[in-house]
Amino acid sequence: MRRIMVVGASAGAGKSTFARSLSKQLNIPVYHLDTFYWKPGWEEEDTQIFREKQQKIVGDEYWIIEGNYSSTFDIRLEKADTIIFLDQPLWVCLYRVFKRRVMYRKKSRPDLTEGCPEKIDFAFLSFIVRTYYPRKKKMREKLQTFKDKSSSHQVYLLSGDTDTEKFLDKVHKGDVE
Repeated sequence: MRRIMVVGASAGAGKSTFARSLSKQLNIPVYHLDTFYWKPGWEEEDTQIFREKQQKIVGDEYWIIEGNYSSTFDIRLEKADTIIFLDQPLWVCLYRVFKRRVMYRKKSRPDLTEGCPEKIDFAFLSFIVRTYYPRKKKMREKLQTFKDKSSSHQVYLLSGDTDTEKFLDKVHKGDVE
């Protein structure tokens, strides 16, 4: 594992936390796509600039890139050797979104651009609920296509916190390459 994508079914799946833990264990830099996409004040980055930022990183020998952003999935997919999919139940994702809203009230999360204080609104919650099952289905198809493309590609589907903790423990012990 040298070029790792960490994706999930939804916001709140635990992608950022997992990616930070994996980064520490493997001593590989982690990049959070939210910091590339959002400018202060929740302003969206220009699409071309967002793509260019990712293209610079994927040329490196080692990286962990965390985030879904299906519009630029192709950039990461082309260079990745490993995809880790965090498959949390919808209710867990929603709970975590509310939890982080409380934890980061009026401030930015460490995996988000400074000047983007944590917020929840109806549109965001609706987006999570509306896209959860279709995104999960599409993601599983993408994972299978990625795995089928090369015998060196690795895909890990981690369902729930127990799977995630077991995986990180295996990485720590050196049981995952």
